[in-house]
Amino acid sequence: MDYIKLGQRIKEERLKSRLTQEQLAESIDISNSYIGQIERGERNLSLDTLIRLANRLGVTIDYLLQDYISVNDDNFIDQINQIINGRDSRQKRMALDLLKVMFSHIDDL
Repeated sequence: MDYIKLGQRIKEERLKSRLTQEQLAESIDISNSYIGQIERGERNLSLDTLIRLANRLGVTIDYLLQDYISVNDDNFIDQINQIINGRDSRQKRMALDLLKVMFSHIDDL
């Protein structure tokens, strides 16, 4: 498992949630230095810590581990849901419009 990629994804989600390392660490009861080491891929993490991180960040474990999970249609839908989760109606509509335009161009090829 590439812990650097996992750490980068955790950091991205932390930043999207507008949390500092300290805030995230405190909310899941781990040390500030440990969360930094996880984000840099320097430390492995337990399943319990991974679950607490995913719950606190509002993402699924399969989203955090997507580089290691074989992808099927359900996974794609889950990932799209993960991306638009928490967005307002206007942003969701924009995302849908972009998908429609993108696929219309693909269909024309």
